[in-house]
Amino acid sequence: MTALRTFAIATRALRRNVTRSALTILGIVIGIAAVIIMMEIGKGSSGAIRKTIESMGANNLLIMPGTASSGGVTFGAGSTLTMTAEDAAAIERECDAVVGAAPVMRVRSQVVYQERNWVPSFIYGTTPRYLDVRGWTNMADGDMFTDADVRNAGRVCVVGKTIVRELFQGLSPVGKEVRIQNVGMKVVGVLSSKGANTFGMDQDDVIIAPWTTVKYRITSSSAGANSQPANSSASTQASGTSGGTAGSKNVYPGAAGLYPVPSAQQQQNMPVTVRFANIDQIQVSARAGRSKEAIEQITAVLRERHHLRADDPNDFSIRDMSEMAAGLQSTTAMMTNLLLSVALISLVVGGVGIMNIMLVSVTERTKEIGLRMAVGARGKDILTQFLLEATVLCLAGGIIGLALGRGGGMLVKRVMKWPIEPSMEAIVASIAVSAMVGIVFGFYPAWKASRMDPIEALRYE
Repeated sequence: MTALRTFAIATRALRRNVTRSALTILGIVIGIAAVIIMMEIGKGSSGAIRKTIESMGANNLLIMPGTASSGGVTFGAGSTLTMTAEDAAAIERECDAVVGAAPVMRVRSQVVYQERNWVPSFIYGTTPRYLDVRGWTNMADGDMFTDADVRNAGRVCVVGKTIVRELFQGLSPVGKEVRIQNVGMKVVGVLSSKGANTFGMDQDDVIIAPWTTVKYRITSSSAGANSQPANSSASTQASGTSGGTAGSKNVYPGAAGLYPVPSAQQQQNMPVTVRFANIDQIQVSARAGRSKEAIEQITAVLRERHHLRADDPNDFSIRDMSEMAAGLQSTTAMMTNLLLSVALISLVVGGVGIMNIMLVSVTERTKEIGLRMAVGARGKDILTQFLLEATVLCLAGGIIGLALGRGGGMLVKRVMKWPIEPSMEAIVASIAVSAMVGIVFGFYPAWKASRMDPIEALRYE
């Protein structure tokens, strides 16, 4: 018998009892539909997490100052002043595993425009390179400030969509002026929308300005903000304020100084180092797949620049944001696989149901099998016929389950607003698995039918 003839006989046998065939494939339909829905939900969730991480900056590394301690008391991360804008430039210049680096100054303050005010979640002082590091390359309106603005501490800034909504009532803010700590700042651009990050914080509630402007104008720090210059006056030292800050005034005019002014010879013998203009952190974008290498290169560069000896601990810390992304995606994958395992159980149950029905069918059609074998049908023909019947049942269930799974995925997306992403791998796998279930669970009934003795089969009542 040809394969086409055997297939026709198998399908004709299935059509004799449509209701039983439909109930038989119900388990396969439910199993395949559940697999498709679970795979689409899992893939959609992974895609949503990936987009959220990318919105925070792909392969981002965060470099923070180290921890200061005195007398066994630790003052917390960032309590030492070790990071400079020159460090960021050196990292970008000397580390080939780094795409870009940007210094960051942070401040929290009220922003005022006309009669409205708002306190943004983030006010960052940085360089134009920051947008490339964060993958924030597109501007919704206007332009980013320039490196010349950074050098000149220009009073310019760019704002996020939330600032536009809260302060400007949705109107274009480009060319208008806001006040931060009574410093007028001209808005030159509007950032594209990024939405919330993985911690639920609004990334559009941000103002970005040149870091020199934030440090020297808004926070009122001078280039020697963290030092006492060698020729500082005794009255300034007596006031208890750091040299160069906005509040460093002679609180008691005419009062005698607490400390004598050092002579020129004393200054030469014991010079006081003028401290650098420190920054709060450095954000770095590493090349894809080279985060570990970038961390090693950054560590080597910063240790050399900070003149640390081999036995000295690092005066900085590096956080790898990609590890957090990998952890979230790993958790999502684990949950998806768990749900997928539960869905696969229904496929096994459906396969057992098909085996049961095929055994019943073999028993009911014993005389038919005996008659076919008596007129010349071989055991291979009988085996092929019943195996095809089981496979056709499972394939039909797989196709119906595929349609129901896609429809269920679209329903979940519309009703529950969950992210759904079609999975071609799941579609191909569902068809392959349904055919495999038919072959595996249909083989024993088919083999049993092919091993019948024609004489005994004809005498079966």
